[in-house]
Amino acid sequence: MSSIPNYVPGHGLLRGKSVLITAAAGAGIGYSAALRAAEEGCRALMISDIHEGRLQEAALRIREATGLDQVFTRECNVTQEEQVQALVAAAERDLVGVDVLINNAGLGGSRLLVEMSDEEWNRVLDVTLTGTMRMTRAMLPKMIERQRGVIVNNASVLGWRAQKEQSHYAAAKAGVMALTRCAAVEAAEHGIRINAVSPSIALHDFLKKSAPKELLDQLASREAFGRAAEVWEVANVMMFLASDYSSYMTGEVLSVSSQRA
Repeated sequence: MSSIPNYVPGHGLLRGKSVLITAAAGAGIGYSAALRAAEEGCRALMISDIHEGRLQEAALRIREATGLDQVFTRECNVTQEEQVQALVAAAERDLVGVDVLINNAGLGGSRLLVEMSDEEWNRVLDVTLTGTMRMTRAMLPKMIERQRGVIVNNASVLGWRAQKEQSHYAAAKAGVMALTRCAAVEAAEHGIRINAVSPSIALHDFLKKSAPKELLDQLASREAFGRAAEVWEVANVMMFLASDYSSYMTGEVLSVSSQRA
């Protein structure tokens, strides 16, 4: 098994930019992306989630760890259009315009297709795919007015690859990839870039609680490094896509994976 690399310090990739991130109050990729954005020098940050208490805790940790005072919070369920619109309005006001939107909200689960109910299917797609669409749809007019902006979506290698009991999640993430490509073409003429990351397996506390250890060990063993990614390794790629270093990239889906071919 490959050892975990050292945590890379910030290099000012987002200096002067404002960032809005959905589903950023837990221990997963969203929170790690928020912390990294602050470490990369963003001037202001807003994190959203459905858990108000955890939001406040996450904001406090980010402020204490990075010294960034401009960390705002807003409760939001991305399946509710009025909450999405309210989040975007609050972010535009508090951040004095949003430079970067990171769509991280997603919902998984495990169920054989023949046993899956319409409710299970619809819930996963509503959060993961339609929620990403709602946030993108709400933010694009603001970015179009300024003729600039960056959107980074969180997809998954399951948008490309097959896995048992993941039909709903895989379909949703494949949809996020297609949405990324099509929205990017529409936004390009306005100077707006839209890309996505596609992680294989990144371990965090919620995933450890919600998935069998045997399955997680099996998935990690398929990686060339023999381990799962750290959440901050995925967040690092998000920071690259959010930064000016990726200025010629749009409509792309970057695999954050060490899976063997």
